[in-house]
Amino acid sequence: MVHPSRGPAVFVHGLWVTAASWSPFVQPWRAAGYEVHTPEWPVLAGREVEALRQDPPPELGLLTIEAVVDAMADHIRALDRPPLLVGHSFGGLFVQLLLDRGLGRAGVAINPAPIAGLVPGWRTLRAAAPAILRPDGGRRPYALTPRLWADRYANAAPVALRDETWARYVVPTSGRIIHQAAFWRGTRIDARRRRQPLLITGADQDRLVTPYLSRSAWRIQRRSPAPTDYLDFPGRSHLLIAEPGWEAVAQACIAWDQTRPPPAGGGDESPDHLVSA
Repeated sequence: MVHPSRGPAVFVHGLWVTAASWSPFVQPWRAAGYEVHTPEWPVLAGREVEALRQDPPPELGLLTIEAVVDAMADHIRALDRPPLLVGHSFGGLFVQLLLDRGLGRAGVAINPAPIAGLVPGWRTLRAAAPAILRPDGGRRPYALTPRLWADRYANAAPVALRDETWARYVVPTSGRIIHQAAFWRGTRIDARRRRQPLLITGADQDRLVTPYLSRSAWRIQRRSPAPTDYLDFPGRSHLLIAEPGWEAVAQACIAWDQTRPPPAGGGDESPDHLVSA
């Protein structure tokens, strides 16, 4: 039974994974009384992981940031009340873009891909370079090998978990989205107009979205009149929603949301703060 004060929560996944990547992370949210939604990206919906690996559809390579955000916006508008938005990686970027459109009652951006204006450090550039520099890379799907998944995405996870997650939900992704993000196309937000609370997280072992990027996004988002908080998770990689200790990540995000009063026409007067978990 859903607790009446919690309402819906929409979870937006990132690159190289399907919506199955939210399992088991969403379990504590259901237990806390949230009505959990895990919509799939366009093109990925209705397709099996193995089929996407063996024969990626050409339209996957051309999938845009705008198309994904529009699909998530349609899902959000169909709900009976504004949801909490939770995104991981590029899903965290998409959550910020959705908040920028005035959607959602609050947002949690877990190790989010960079919004426009942020210049990635060498680690992030090194991870993205193969996808950006390949011929016609902005039109073709881009897949991670098991080695790259282990080295760039799940580097703090046990070997068995790397193998399990690879088998369950790792798929090719859109080359167009990677190129758009690299050149700040479709990723611009105006923090000053955001009225919903936002939490951004970082992890010191993350090789894709370094703590530098997460904190830089937090600094930009602090221009909002709404509460804008940062939560650091030491010892975690980009796979922090699934690797050992994921329960603490989920519970910290839930606690952040539950300590906030229901929104009433804008942000409250809570101070911004930098915290650690």
